[in-house]
Amino acid sequence: MSRRTLLLSLVLVLTAFSCSAEENGPDGGLDTSYSAQMASTWHYAGAPQLVQVGVLASDADGIRVVTQGTVDIAFAYLGTDGSGEPEAGPTATAIYLPVPGTDASGDAPAIVSGANGVYQAEEVTFDSAGVWRATLSAEIDGVARQLSTDFRVDPESGIPAPGMPAPKTETLTVDSKGVEEQSIDSMAGGGNAIPDPELHEWAIADAIAQGRPALVLFGTPAHCTSRFCGPEVTELQRIAAEHPDRAVYIHVEIWKEYEPDSQVVNKGAAEWLLRELPDGTPQMTEPWLFLIGSDGVVADRWGPLFDPAEVIAALEALPSMAT
Repeated sequence: MSRRTLLLSLVLVLTAFSCSAEENGPDGGLDTSYSAQMASTWHYAGAPQLVQVGVLASDADGIRVVTQGTVDIAFAYLGTDGSGEPEAGPTATAIYLPVPGTDASGDAPAIVSGANGVYQAEEVTFDSAGVWRATLSAEIDGVARQLSTDFRVDPESGIPAPGMPAPKTETLTVDSKGVEEQSIDSMAGGGNAIPDPELHEWAIADAIAQGRPALVLFGTPAHCTSRFCGPEVTELQRIAAEHPDRAVYIHVEIWKEYEPDSQVVNKGAAEWLLRELPDGTPQMTEPWLFLIGSDGVVADRWGPLFDPAEVIAALEALPSMAT
């Protein structure tokens, strides 16, 4: 792929069509504004899926993340182009999902120093493609609030989804020749060694060819805008160490080259994640975690965050890996 500057819709950044915020502070004033932003992407019609939404607070101290507890979400269909009157759709309770290693101990949504994460609703099915609105209802820091964000639902998933054949991609490994180590793992830049070589031993194509289940994380720890990637790589290392016989474990770096004003995407990441929107704009979101079965079919996917317990349960549901 030639060098080009990509317009990326990264996690919590420009992934929503629009975002409305209720700006009442605890005293009814305008001290703090709150907004909802769609964190998950590539939603599609006709199949149950995870939906992840971030809640942000903005005040004189900057932008912070609302964490902990649960929020209620009501989805409404706005037509194919978003101009229609809202038609009521599914509802769900979304549970706070923390970034691995951050605090998640509270029972109610609040701004907690050092915490980071999103709210996740499970088994949400959209019956039509087009533009949808998610309206969140929650009591945040003692005040009832409603926040909404609009997002696109496609007729089919633009990237690999459960039930689809996994692309047989020759992703980079520690044995790849003629590539910089930072193209294998962005944390190896500046002369550093690859910090997780055990996650770079297998190419996706080789795992599929040998009939081995694979748990594959696409992310860029050194350049991740959301700051989710590094903790997720660490969590993948933990899962791999604790469940070595369930799958092969792979981390795919996003960037072959990364400069402030120009980036080149790794071929493996591009094959799985880089797509064009209907208007021709390139879009790539990350991080994503995919579980591939021994039959080479995508068994599940999570993005941008994953619940380790849910991932482990999905791993254990697969047939044992042949040695």
